Amino acid sequence: MAIVVVGGHTRNIGKTSVVAGLIAALPELEWTAFKVTQFGHGICSADGEPCDCETDAHTVAVTEERSAESGTDSARFLAAGAVRSFWVRTRQGQLAEAMPRVRKELGLARNVILESNSIVRFLKPDLYLTVLDPEIRDFKPSAQYFLDRADAVLWRGGGMPSGSAGTAWPAALLQLARSKPQFTVQAPAYISDALTQFVAERISSAAVKHR
Repeated sequence: MAIVVVGGHTRNIGKTSVVAGLIAALPELEWTAFKVTQFGHGICSADGEPCDCETDAHTVAVTEERSAESGTDSARFLAAGAVRSFWVRTRQGQLAEAMPRVRKELGLARNVILESNSIVRFLKPDLYLTVLDPEIRDFKPSAQYFLDRADAVLWRGGGMPSGSAGTAWPAALLQLARSKPQFTVQAPAYISDALTQFVAERISSAAVKHR
């Protein structure tokens, strides 16, 4: 089994599209997919809607997606060809509580792809990809913390910045990102032949290593 993780430095930059694109491009890998969402600041971890409740029932929710047409990101993974798809929701900082269930499902999977940064705290992926857009200033702490562990950077839009571009980020972060293998991803596909080949080769290498 190979484990692929797709993260990113902020919301709405194409992480879900990258995951769906890889699932569709490599259907022979029979993916089990996970969407990991952490909520806080008055947002309910059970359904993602605003709330002011703080009950045990909202600590963690792990649900298997059954319909490819429900409109959720986990449904997009099924629609792309995933064998199984899960949505993991926890309060901020409480992802550890979901890990026993996640690990159980990992044990049943042939290959796994997860959309998350924080999951890298608990799993050692065979491949960790991070999606970056230097035009967006926000850089989540989890994405900063794990950037050095990324195996490749996927630049959204125009590709890797040069010169003074990207100066909204700390120089050290930009330098670290530039030191990684680079791919450009663009809407609507957020995937490329080069990226697909890179992922396939890394998974093939992981399969040999795990024998």
